[in-house]
Amino acid sequence: MRVSISEVFTSIEGEGIYLGTKTLFIRLAGCPLRCFYCDTPYALSIGNGTYYSIDEAKTIIARKVERSTFKANFTGGEPLLQHEAVRELARYVRDELLLKTYLESSCYDVSRFLHVLPYIDICKIEFKLKDSNAIDDKHYTRLLENEMLCLRHAIASRKVTYIKVVLSSLSKREEVEELARMIFEGDTGKAIDGFVLQPVNGVNEPTLEHMLAIYDAVHQYYPNVRIIPQMHKVMGIP
Repeated sequence: MRVSISEVFTSIEGEGIYLGTKTLFIRLAGCPLRCFYCDTPYALSIGNGTYYSIDEAKTIIARKVERSTFKANFTGGEPLLQHEAVRELARYVRDELLLKTYLESSCYDVSRFLHVLPYIDICKIEFKLKDSNAIDDKHYTRLLENEMLCLRHAIASRKVTYIKVVLSSLSKREEVEELARMIFEGDTGKAIDGFVLQPVNGVNEPTLEHMLAIYDAVHQYYPNVRIIPQMHKVMGIP
């Protein structure tokens, strides 16, 4: 088995509920989605990464681990595109390097998600809004169904699980409100560890008024909702 990796590096977590923690980032190459706000276009094509054997990848990862590193992020691209490799690497990172394993994914395929889930400690599920242009309209409902199924499996497996939704000036309050209702109306929502609204920067940026309106829409279902921008960009770090 071989794996295509864009980069492996240690930095500070710049997003979400683990903001500020020292993190090892393992960026897998390749993504089946095409979000207009993608900030890692170099990782979209699996062919743009460097191919390694699993043992070679393990060696590279081990060399990049630094003192006090809290977790290892499997990010992309889209990690589930290489789910078999992610499963092997996550098992190694958790069982031998003794780091928390963190999956950052759109969860576009529940079968692939279930393949890696046993070796993941923390799941960040990014629900794609229609305005993201991640996928064509005729396949959007299926994407949302997969995201919801992955969320339920993560909760049922007692993983630390939180949701990320990227907001732009094109995002519709009604769509996010309906998404929040779907998530939090049942028992699944009671076990969610966070709901993060992440504003786009650089293109189609949402106004403060727009963000607060969407915040209010989610807050009625989940009072601990947060608006958190990408702080690594503010700090000027990778």
